[in-house]
This record gives sequence, structure tokens and C-alpha cells, in this order.
Amino acid sequence: MALGLLKKTSARKGLLAIEKIGLIYNLITTCLIAFLFPRMSCPGEMLLGRAAIVGGMGALYLIYRAYSCKLTSFLRTAFQLGLLAYWYPDTYEFNRLFPNLDHLFASWEQALFHSQPAITFAERFSSVWFSEAFNLGYFSYYPMIFSVAVFYFLFRYKAFDKAAFILVASFFIYYLIYIFVPVAGPQYYFPAIGAEEVAAARFPAVGDYFNHHTGLQPSPGQEWGLFYRLVDASQQAGERPTAAFPSSHVGISTILLILAYQAKKALFLVLLPFYVLLCCATVYIQAHYLIDAMAGFVSAFLIYGISVWMYTRWFVPVDEWRKPSF
Repeated sequence: MALGLLKKTSARKGLLAIEKIGLIYNLITTCLIAFLFPRMSCPGEMLLGRAAIVGGMGALYLIYRAYSCKLTSFLRTAFQLGLLAYWYPDTYEFNRLFPNLDHLFASWEQALFHSQPAITFAERFSSVWFSEAFNLGYFSYYPMIFSVAVFYFLFRYKAFDKAAFILVASFFIYYLIYIFVPVAGPQYYFPAIGAEEVAAARFPAVGDYFNHHTGLQPSPGQEWGLFYRLVDASQQAGERPTAAFPSSHVGISTILLILAYQAKKALFLVLLPFYVLLCCATVYIQAHYLIDAMAGFVSAFLIYGISVWMYTRWFVPVDEWRKPSF
């Protein structure tokens, strides 16, 4: 296996599709920084970060050109996948400038369900068994991404480029939504307005509150549980009051299941229980309103279709359009 990864191959010309979409997203957000520059808290640092990303891409491309093999090609893709952890909190630096919309989403939630499902769900399933199961599901998000990407690389290599593009392009579409739809989610909004307001079904607007407040309330559940602690630590380290609507956890994991099913039905069946737990967990830990999770599921199919269309029309020669890669 290792020798196969290092076996020299003919170098592909130009950038990978996943690198091109990364540059497009980089350019779009760079233009936004230039437009919003006077209002942003750290625009210079953000621009330097984007320049460093381009530099990293260039360095990996030169390494690949010097020694082209599956491993150096994979490193170029892995770099783009790894950058998702950078691009996610980056959305907060934009949407913090716009009036928060949580009061609308909490009100719609109340009107639809006559309660706040994020609170009711956690109260009714508070035992350690449910707490650990749902936190396991939530924690499995990035392992699911890793599993699908590595499976394609090892066993469906001809479709790897397309699968990786679909995944990253889908993330970028969600991130663009988050920039312009500033919803923080119950775990931020409910502490901001207070438990009494939530209990009375009063959901006041908080304006630019989250521009200056990023405190995150502890998740419900059993605090001594292993997966509870893992999820809590990851949220405290990397979470921001952003990206609640629609739920990308639900949306991306749905797209992962589509890719898994196309690659190997056994892989789909292995991931399915984690997917169900993850979808439940987004509401259980109060990261999302129930309507966020529902919108995440519905949007996944639309965003998957858009990503496939972009890959086929933008990055594949016309005479290759009708050749299936899955």
C-alpha cells in the first residue's frame, strides 16, 4: 500500500478542482473584507491568513510537481479539507456585523411546535445513556468526513477528486449562507435573553449583542460522560455564535451518506447509526433549533446537486460530462 502511494505518476497539469473552489471562496471573502474593512475587528489578520493559504497551496503544488504520486496529490486535497476548520469560525467575523436573527427563529420554533424542542428534548432524555449516545453522534462528525474521504482515496480513487470537491464546495455554500444569515442557535441565544424570557415564550431581538459576546453555555447532559467532555471541549475551543441555520452538521452528514452509498453500501450502513445520532444531537445539545436541523436535511439535496453541477460544468471538459465518475 505504501509503495503504491509513493509510486511516481505523470503529473496532472494545473490546479485540482478542490483547489480552484478554495481559491474562489478565498477571493469572494477577500472582496467582502475589502468592502467591510472599516467595520471589521481584524481585517488585516484575515487578509494575511488568506495570503498564507494561497502560499500553502503553492508550496504543495510545487512539491507535487517535483514528485508526483498519489500521496502528494492527497496532501493537496487534505490541505483543503483541513482548512475547513479555519473557514468555519471565519464566518463569524462577517456575520457579527449584521443584526442577529435568533429572535425570529426562536419565535418560529415556538409557533410551529408550541415549545422549544431543544429544551424539551434535553429534559426528556437526560439519562447518561442518551447523553453519551447523542454526544457520540455529534463527536463523530469529523471522523465521518475523514472516513468517507479516505475510503474514496483508497478504494474509489477515480472518483476521489469529484467526491472531495462535492464535500468542500458544499461546505463553502453553507459558509456563504452563514455570513449573511446571522443565527447563533439556542446555546448562545437563550443565555443571552435569560431563562425567564424563554419560559415565557418571549424572544427579544438582541441586535449586535454577539458582536461582543461569545460566551457559550454548557451543553445539557451528563457532564462526567466521556463523549460529553469531548464535545464540550471541542465547542469551547472552536465554536462561535454563528452557523446555526441551516445546520451544516445535518446537511454535510447527509451529503456524506449520499457519497458513502455511492461508494459502498456497507460504508453507508456503518455510518447510518452515527448519522441518526448526530442529527438528534444537533438539537439535543442546543446547538440548533429543530427548524435548523430540518432545513439542513432539505438543503443537503439541493446543495449536493449544485456542487455536482459546478464540478461537472466548471471543472470537467465538455466531452467528459456524460461519463459517470461514481
